[in-house]
Amino acid sequence: MDTPNKQGSEKREGKVAKAIEEQTSKLPSDVFLWASMGAMVVSLGLKMAKKSHTALFIGQWAAPFLLLGIYDKIVKTSGSERDDD
Repeated sequence: MDTPNKQGSEKREGKVAKAIEEQTSKLPSDVFLWASMGAMVVSLGLKMAKKSHTALFIGQWAAPFLLLGIYDKIVKTSGSERDDD
């Protein structure tokens, strides 16, 4: 569904956004939640194993996974522009 912006022109999804939406729509929504939880568990394990730098690196993956899950949920609930091809 296109929505006009303030100047009256319509917003369109780019090719990259359409490709991402097409692929992520195939995944169940809870995949991103489980990926986030997995990153936190692995990070905790690495921290306990005294691998602090790697633990911080892996632990930082949790937020992007959750953001991808939010993006995926918004796309699934508000529709997509796939039929505009």
